[in-house]
Amino acid sequence: MPADYDVRVYAGWLGKCIGVRFGAPLESWTYEEIRNNLGELEWYAYGEQGKVFKPDDDTATPMVYIRALEDYGLHPTAEQLGDTLLNYLGDQHGTFWWGGYGVSTEHTAYVNLASGIPAPRSGSIDLNGIIVAEQIGGQIFSDIWGLITPNNPALAADMAERASSVTHDGNGIYGGRFIASLVSAAFSERDPLKLIETGLEQIPSDSEYARVVRAMIDFHRSCPDDWRAAYGYLKENFGYDRYPGVVHIIPNAGVVALGLLYGAGDFSRAIRITNMCGWDTDCNVGNVGAIMGVAVGVEGIDTRWREPINDLLIAASVIGTRNILTIPQCVDLFCRLGRQLAGESEIEARPRYHFRYPGSVNNFHVEGERAIPTHRHQTEIAGEPALQVSIRKLNKKGEARIYTRTYYRPSELSGNSYAAMFTPLVAPGQTLRARVYLPEDAPDSARAALYVYDDNAGEYHQAEGQPLTPGQWHELTYQIPPLTDAILSQAGILLRVLDPLWQAGSIGLAWLDWDGQPNYRTTFAKDRPETTAISGWTRLRGYWRLENGAYHGSGNGDCETYSGDIRWGDYRLSAELIPILGDHHRVNVRVQGALRSYAFGLAPDGKVALYRKDRVYAEVASAPFAWRHGVTYRLTVEARGDELAATVEGAGERAELRWRDAGSPYLTGQIGLSTGHGGHTRYLNVEVSPA
Repeated sequence: MPADYDVRVYAGWLGKCIGVRFGAPLESWTYEEIRNNLGELEWYAYGEQGKVFKPDDDTATPMVYIRALEDYGLHPTAEQLGDTLLNYLGDQHGTFWWGGYGVSTEHTAYVNLASGIPAPRSGSIDLNGIIVAEQIGGQIFSDIWGLITPNNPALAADMAERASSVTHDGNGIYGGRFIASLVSAAFSERDPLKLIETGLEQIPSDSEYARVVRAMIDFHRSCPDDWRAAYGYLKENFGYDRYPGVVHIIPNAGVVALGLLYGAGDFSRAIRITNMCGWDTDCNVGNVGAIMGVAVGVEGIDTRWREPINDLLIAASVIGTRNILTIPQCVDLFCRLGRQLAGESEIEARPRYHFRYPGSVNNFHVEGERAIPTHRHQTEIAGEPALQVSIRKLNKKGEARIYTRTYYRPSELSGNSYAAMFTPLVAPGQTLRARVYLPEDAPDSARAALYVYDDNAGEYHQAEGQPLTPGQWHELTYQIPPLTDAILSQAGILLRVLDPLWQAGSIGLAWLDWDGQPNYRTTFAKDRPETTAISGWTRLRGYWRLENGAYHGSGNGDCETYSGDIRWGDYRLSAELIPILGDHHRVNVRVQGALRSYAFGLAPDGKVALYRKDRVYAEVASAPFAWRHGVTYRLTVEARGDELAATVEGAGERAELRWRDAGSPYLTGQIGLSTGHGGHTRYLNVEVSPA
């Protein structure tokens, strides 16, 4: 394992995110359109106009695939990687481009998987035909396999092949192998030609993919100083007109090779040339950015590329708390899995937000009232990596806020074609923790308090201010009180002084984290429609909407909606509901995605039942209960360890069920609501409390 492994992974994933953002506004533009309308690209072509950069499949999908290693072990099969898609993707919405069966490669494969056709048949040429199977997706999601297998291009290629085969085949798989092996090799090699030769060793030499890459090598050798001539050669001999389908992999493979070769080892030059070539720009520039990021390291990436990103990554799965990520959080996950693959001992678990990576800011923001935040940057303070925030003219009646975002409204995004849905990262009842440092030259009247902001109510909730001693580290804690109808969208530190004016100074933040059981109530009174569900909830399937002051779900198949954090362990879920139509009206606990959860609800034949869902709902316990449509019932489930205790009350009746999962219990997960095929359920309120 390289000595600088973590930092190089950070540089690689940062490079990927920079490349995707740089290329996204120009996706499907040609070189001529870019040249004629924008001239020479030097910088992001289009700002987000104060918005947050939208989710993109190039980064959202890898963050789904990587979870297979947590769920199935370090060497998941193609079939298990296919199940990972089924578990974490909405049913034909979010994460992918859903362009139609037989048109979009990923859409086609997903429908195959959902219909019971396992991977790799789901993505095979034999099933889907060569046109669908050889589109670009096989390579655009494959950088992660190189990031977790440093200096092992063969293993990176093999892992990429299994993932690519879920949706692609032929050259679509070779592209995955090629990209993953280049990322892996870049940990010890910076020369673009040598990297490309390493990648060619991992694919068939007689493949069309190898042919286009070698053609670009040969052209570069004969004309090393004119990338535009190289693009002209590529367009004439391997252009879109020669390969059918929406976005074929071969022309874009040529662009990746061209960008690397003519970039000559310079990160900025490589991604600029790649973007200028047009075609599938976010994909190509993302791949080149990942390879070059690993190769040159953080110091080789101009800070101008980093600043607008602010270490934030928006994703688009059905797990809402995994749709607001920071680049360091992604890197922590990659490095943990990479060490496990290498057989190395794991490092100590890190807080959600820390500042160990050079230049990382972890999506932190600074604002002030009667205070002027002037600068924030990653540094080392008193021997610890930290975020240093500089502040001027903090008035005794003012305050400075140093915070990260824990929820976004879809309207805050620059676009939402990949249908991102969010769940607040932190909940009422949980305990915030942070470590802060006050410099020796600061006033001894400084006080700090942890806080959260409720976006629904427009209210701050904070701990009592704690005195800070100059020249010392301090650990702050705050248990968020139980709240009703809250959406917590910020978590951070409030800083005040009692002196008339703190003219200039700074404060350091080493980390921020939270834990504990949630404790809150939702009546849906302050919720609003967002994406295809409502605020604070994601949707697997069905028509979920606000109607007459309640949350309604209906549709075909098992219609499910989720909220909360997949890390939650023991808790109690209670919901008041009215069955409108159909035989199944449930609440879900320990939801680990679309395939795995427990549920309790009104069931056919006048009973209530507990279920364990492992792809399909299996009844594990039941009791007689003569429920009726149109009547209000309260369902409560307590999950504690491997035991479930459930009660139902309504119309003067009550029933209880208990069950222990003695096999392989689900020990953590979100909450959920679900109604059966052809059903309609009205949910009046939801309460989550400690078990």
